[in-house]
Amino acid sequence: MGAAAFAVLLAGCSAPKEDANTLTVAATAVPHAEILKQVQPILAKEGVKLEIKVFADYVQPNTQVVEKHIDLNYFQTGPYLDAFNREHGTHLVPITGVHIEPFGAYSRKYTNIDQLPVGATVALPNDPSNEGRALLLLAKHGLITLKDPANALATPKDITANPKQLKFKELEAAMLPRTLDEVDLALINTNYALAAGLNPVKDALLIESKDSPYVNYLVGRPDNEHDPRVQKLVQALTSPAIKAYIEQKYKGAVLPAF
Repeated sequence: MGAAAFAVLLAGCSAPKEDANTLTVAATAVPHAEILKQVQPILAKEGVKLEIKVFADYVQPNTQVVEKHIDLNYFQTGPYLDAFNREHGTHLVPITGVHIEPFGAYSRKYTNIDQLPVGATVALPNDPSNEGRALLLLAKHGLITLKDPANALATPKDITANPKQLKFKELEAAMLPRTLDEVDLALINTNYALAAGLNPVKDALLIESKDSPYVNYLVGRPDNEHDPRVQKLVQALTSPAIKAYIEQKYKGAVLPAF
């Protein structure tokens, strides 16, 4: 993992006076926390202390922000945020888009997607937005046909043609890299692929194009999105220095969205 977890101070509207210049951000380890670590010295010069809390799942970072234990999070795409808000009755808001992680399909058994056999087992993320994203990628490459090829929240029930009779296994996104020895193909979010030592540019049998709409956002609440500290973080995250870092560090596996 490329980032350390820092102690989290309770922040937000109820933050004590001595914490007024501290921002806490929940993030997944790679690449989000790595990128935030590059931002820390930039913000320090602006008088803002950035504290990073690393999470391994996609639920707690949102829950912690909703409950005001953490100020912001940085780990999710717009479609995932929309689905989370809808399902949980929450009102988290996207503040700025930072990067794109082209989503990929990986295999330890095959080196080309054409080798995928009839009846192959394919592992998918089990959250609505990422499962739909995975199915759209499979459909784009002709492995399946979907009832609505533009439905970002498609599920296996929306498959109208499955010529290779693929069998789908729905699992928590963070678990997918660990299934590669057990399944024929796994559709894995780039943050988890990178953390598992996979190179999306070299190792993915299928990968989204550079025009992917799945931008990763800095996310907050309606009560803090315009906070001056948050706006300083936005400026730092979308600075030329961070753009150059993303391009040089990830070499196409992660792309700046600004």
